[in-house]
Amino acid sequence: MSLIDTHAHLTDNRFAHDLDEVLLRAEESGVRAMINVGYDLSSSRRCVALASKSEMFFAAVGIHPHEAAKVGEQALAQLRQLALGGNVVALGEMGLDYYYNHSPRNLQQELFRRQIRLAKSLSLPIIVHDRDAHEDVLTILGEEGAETVGGVLHCFSGNLNFAARCLSLGFHISLAGPVTFSNSKGLAAVAEFIPSDRLLLETDAPYLAPVPYRGKRNEPAYLLAVAEKVATLRRTTVKELSDCTTENAKKLFKLEIKENIGA
Repeated sequence: MSLIDTHAHLTDNRFAHDLDEVLLRAEESGVRAMINVGYDLSSSRRCVALASKSEMFFAAVGIHPHEAAKVGEQALAQLRQLALGGNVVALGEMGLDYYYNHSPRNLQQELFRRQIRLAKSLSLPIIVHDRDAHEDVLTILGEEGAETVGGVLHCFSGNLNFAARCLSLGFHISLAGPVTFSNSKGLAAVAEFIPSDRLLLETDAPYLAPVPYRGKRNEPAYLLAVAEKVATLRRTTVKELSDCTTENAKKLFKLEIKENIGA
């Protein structure tokens, strides 16, 4: 069995003291690769640096909507340079967050559009953050022609209708810890609905640890708990689910993974 954690933040300070142990536990749980995802220039640089240190790591670079009010022309130029670095497989995370509204919505939208355009110029898929902004996310993805590079709605939080509309644009849907929560009946329906060739799994570590680890620092080893829950919902085996989601991740992000990693 092999799993790929398509969205983690192992550059977070909460992993500074035990990253080696975190990687060992991930391997023991069948996780063979992880995509570390940036949310500003500093974290994106750390993701690129981390990807150079282990064959288990890949990087995504991007600027989160929370940071939209702080972004100027130089930041986007620096993001482009980072995206040209080694082991960068996606642009993100980018998108809209209308729950916290840390930046004005018009600035979030403009930053989202500009990062999609950058991804298209670099032929990189995008990792989309969407919180309470479903309609505007869909509108911008469509208007900017994001389907030409594709990508994923990470830590999906929408309903069946929204899932279907994302799929119609050619996007993948990634499930994380919340699918294991007792109040996640809507996500359970989405987990059953997603076509097998569009499904991805993630932890979003250190956030949103799945049951039975809820409340703890999340880490890639806990991806197995997400996989077990999703496999149950889809009436399949964890092995079959891991095979299809691993293949989906490899295709979307063009991952080159050595066969002995995580074996």
